[in-house]
Amino acid sequence: MEKLTVAQLLEAVHGTLIGDVTDTSIAFNEVTTDSRNVPAGSLFIALQGERFDGHDFVTGALEAGAAGCLVSRGRETYLPGKFYVKVRNTERALMDLAKYYRQRFPIPFIAVTGSVGKTTAKDMIAAVLSARYRVHKTEGNFNNNIGVPLTLLKLNAEHQVCVVEMGMDHAGEIDTLSQLVEPDIAVITNIGDAHIENLGSREAIFHAKCEVLPHLKPNGAVVLNGDDPMLITLKDKVPQTALFVGKGEGLDYIARDIETDGSTHISCLVHTPRCQFQADIPALGEHMIYPTLIAAAVAERLGMGPDEITRGIGAFLPTKMRMNIIRCPGDIVILNDCYNANPQSMRAAAAVLGSASHRRKVAVLGDMKELGPNSASFHRMVGGYFAEAGTDRLIAIGDLAKYIAEGARDAGMEQAVYYPTLLEAKESLLREIRAGVTILVKASRSMAFENVVELLQANITN
Repeated sequence: MEKLTVAQLLEAVHGTLIGDVTDTSIAFNEVTTDSRNVPAGSLFIALQGERFDGHDFVTGALEAGAAGCLVSRGRETYLPGKFYVKVRNTERALMDLAKYYRQRFPIPFIAVTGSVGKTTAKDMIAAVLSARYRVHKTEGNFNNNIGVPLTLLKLNAEHQVCVVEMGMDHAGEIDTLSQLVEPDIAVITNIGDAHIENLGSREAIFHAKCEVLPHLKPNGAVVLNGDDPMLITLKDKVPQTALFVGKGEGLDYIARDIETDGSTHISCLVHTPRCQFQADIPALGEHMIYPTLIAAAVAERLGMGPDEITRGIGAFLPTKMRMNIIRCPGDIVILNDCYNANPQSMRAAAAVLGSASHRRKVAVLGDMKELGPNSASFHRMVGGYFAEAGTDRLIAIGDLAKYIAEGARDAGMEQAVYYPTLLEAKESLLREIRAGVTILVKASRSMAFENVVELLQANITN
């Protein structure tokens, strides 16, 4: 982060300086909301949540090295030499500060949203653009009303492009985040069933994702999945340039001749409005053509050529727990895809596992959250996907996962079993540790299925 002074902070957040320190030339060089991680000279923002209140940690954060703090109420005592700025709402002030700070950077901003694959698309775009530019991107899954502002506040003078992931689970959130980012290029990966419990229908999800479009620069561009039946309806309806990607005829960026070795990568021939080139993608699953095509569209928009794009694709690394391939001793492969799950990403994962030819294929699956009243049928459908993909054994764990096992058995898979907890599933899991097996692990984030991966790894002998 570039330094900001207290005077600039007051201007950005419309705050009031309280306490004993009145020097507005004091500067800070970082922003934190976590009292456990307070860089020296930083600004600590006391956020309030349902289960915590950052105001309880203000003194500790200042004693740990913060230069000052942002609060929404006065203090009984004030530490000498530390500045205190009072605002009506600290979360709103964080966003106001990020919006103010973002204006310092006359660089292209790319906003990425969608129901499935936005983190992968963000990572692929950043990898490709890094072949030419110094790129700042959202780290991990910092894509909400706290993460997006903090991402913007980590920009510095060296950055030439910024790639920001934007998530949501309610209408209006993409609108709020887009006001901060003001994208030059917007990306919508697809429209799925994630968060349908909160939004009510896929149509409502579509409208929520499209909240980014009014904030797109007038001379900007939007990159859309042309194989998505809802997104394709935006053709000729967006005033800015719209670029459609996928496998279908008549799209702007098309993948052809898709092949995979089932263990290390997939490849395809990419057709763009300017050229065509062979892409070797260091990841598994045919669905990986979409982030690749999206990244190619963004890169060409920013003036990059095919050699740079292919070099960037080759440098792609997925975010942790996003279909990470873990090669273990004894010819055992674990596919760690346990960051999150919904019906669309489960279907893609089933296809990835199914492509592991000449291997024993095991799926360890858990609950998918926020799917609303049709949750049981969504889970049964997922069981069917894995049966159709040729999975040899399915181990379902969790309250809702029993419906996955039911769906798999209904679709003809004999070896589909269910356990309420990981502890009860342990013996069944450990029996799958054998040479020539590929084990996929996937569930919603709240299921903490990284514990499954750790259990498996701990029991694999060198």
